[in-house]
Amino acid sequence: MSSPAAEIARLRDQIRHHDRRYHVDAAPEISDREYDALVARLAAIEAAHPHLVTADSPTQRVSGEPVPQLLPVRHAVPMLSIDNTYDTADLLAWGRRVEKLLAGDGGVAEAVAWVLELKIDGVAVALRYDAGLLVRAATRGNGTVGDDITHNVRTLPGVPLRLALDTPPPSIEVRGEVYMANSDLVVLNQGQAARGQAPFANTRNVAAGSIRLLDPRECAQRPLQFFCHGVADATGLGVESQTGLLHWAVAAGIPVAPGARSFASLDALVEHGTGLVEELHALDFEVDGFVVKVDSFAQQRRLGATAKSPRWAIAWKFEKFEATTKLVKIRVQVGRGGAITPVADLEPVQLAGTTVSRASLHNADEVARKDVREGDVLVVEKAGKVIPHVVRVEKHLRRGHRSPWQPPTTCPECGTALVRDPEGVFIRCPDIDCPARVRERLRFFASRGAMDIEGLGDKLVEQLVATGLVADCADLYTLTVGQLEPLERMGTKSARNLVDAIAKSRDRGLGRLLNALGIRHVGPRVASLLAARFGSLDKLAAAEIDELAAVEEVGPVIAASVHEWMTGAHGRRMVGALRDRGVKLDLPEAERPTDSGPLRGKVLVVTGKLATLSRDEAEAAIGRAGGRATASVSKKTDYLVAGDEPGSKLDKARSLGVAVLSEEQFRALLGPAEGSSPRDGAAAE
Repeated sequence: MSSPAAEIARLRDQIRHHDRRYHVDAAPEISDREYDALVARLAAIEAAHPHLVTADSPTQRVSGEPVPQLLPVRHAVPMLSIDNTYDTADLLAWGRRVEKLLAGDGGVAEAVAWVLELKIDGVAVALRYDAGLLVRAATRGNGTVGDDITHNVRTLPGVPLRLALDTPPPSIEVRGEVYMANSDLVVLNQGQAARGQAPFANTRNVAAGSIRLLDPRECAQRPLQFFCHGVADATGLGVESQTGLLHWAVAAGIPVAPGARSFASLDALVEHGTGLVEELHALDFEVDGFVVKVDSFAQQRRLGATAKSPRWAIAWKFEKFEATTKLVKIRVQVGRGGAITPVADLEPVQLAGTTVSRASLHNADEVARKDVREGDVLVVEKAGKVIPHVVRVEKHLRRGHRSPWQPPTTCPECGTALVRDPEGVFIRCPDIDCPARVRERLRFFASRGAMDIEGLGDKLVEQLVATGLVADCADLYTLTVGQLEPLERMGTKSARNLVDAIAKSRDRGLGRLLNALGIRHVGPRVASLLAARFGSLDKLAAAEIDELAAVEEVGPVIAASVHEWMTGAHGRRMVGALRDRGVKLDLPEAERPTDSGPLRGKVLVVTGKLATLSRDEAEAAIGRAGGRATASVSKKTDYLVAGDEPGSKLDKARSLGVAVLSEEQFRALLGPAEGSSPRDGAAAE
């Protein structure tokens, strides 16, 4: 039988392991009940052998008496705030200033890697560890002096009392944000209501108030959490970058926010961050933007700081607006890919200057996770873009019994049995001919970025499908004036205009057509690359997955999706019907890329606004001249074609020594055949 000391050591190791799995790895291995049993077993043995209790034991998180007051703590390294911007152009301008500062008086540009992190809407704190043990925690305060909150931080289960390192640094100050999850605020407010106390307004307010309480036992009743985003001084840690520091923190058992990524260019970071905004609804904590940092610590040190802020970091923020309203009903929409999306119909509420009556609930799993029920009072938010999302349910206001929402098992439009994606996120209607899917495909097919059919609006699409005039996109090309005239709000002139617009779309080009077909994972950029590589729908349909995946920027996932669509019954039927109805399925010979020409073997990037070419036209010309157009600047880029307002791609090209061409130089390089037919007024986006 093991000794009490050995059993205590074993239990502490087990509990620390499960703390890490839960708070750092987000992959718990045991239930809450099993975890509580381990802690109870440890507490019982320690109670019988009090001389074996140590300050870093998991049982000591809530062991102190209330403090009489919060004592001041002077930060050895000031906790500076960071500058912020709400504008992407300002962010790119900041990046150019950073690169200019690093170039110095000599003007020698150097490569810069950029890190994008979530900006947690919480309370900034600093945690000091000596020889791996937590010895002090403090708020930011005024940046120079903060409040001692050690007694409260020790109650946070995600903050390790001992770093999980065999050889911890002699002393290290970890910095990050204390926050509260939305789901925990829901439970906390239910408790407040049960006690007849006022609910807390939002997660940030409750975190800021709780972390400064005098009684740690009271703080422990409010489930706060912590994310690390930096250290006061990384000297001696053996890491040379922000990316490396985040890996170190995870290894030490300290939680970091998910999704941090490094990018070789600020343009790539902006593109990723812009798309990421609409995915933030899936997080269980509040984010009010991103933090952009220079990755290299050596470059950070050279950039230094002003009296208020570091020069190597900036907050890229978005405005957030919240309102409270009642959920009237949950209904579902069917997308063109068959995805079933639950939508919240709301009592109209003013939000950011507009009346909001609907909000996306995204998928059935999210409805279940947030426990959204019809009749509930919801907090709805607009953040960054204009699409409203449900933040949380105000469960403390729920009255009576309300049944959990059950997702449909059959398509609400066509009655087909629904299926769940292999990845388990969406349920879908598998019927390719479902009227709802047909309507959505038609809307997308006619949209400006696809076949650009003027006059084919949503109401008309609904009529075309409801009357049976159109069953797929190819049927548009069989419509006559006589068929259209009887439809609501149509007449002879409108019908003739629409028929003419549809006819005009037959020659939009292979890239636009590929995008318009709505193949999963294929957007305008990939469609353009596939069109340039294969030159016709027939050759694309005959390509094997490996051949598709070998195309620049495509890869195996997109390749599999394209192959499945092209070889499936619907895809084959659609291609044949489009061909029969006169839609151009091939790139004209003059537009096809060639293996010869003045740009043979060269890689080019087009940026900024060109006076005589659109970006698509410029990239097509590159292909016809034997070159290859890519989206981002790298060491493999031979030329950057720069128009007006080129953005950070120009700075990136200069830092890498990439030759920069004006529009005139680009046309001269293409040769007289390409350079002699300008199209005035076009612009590369």
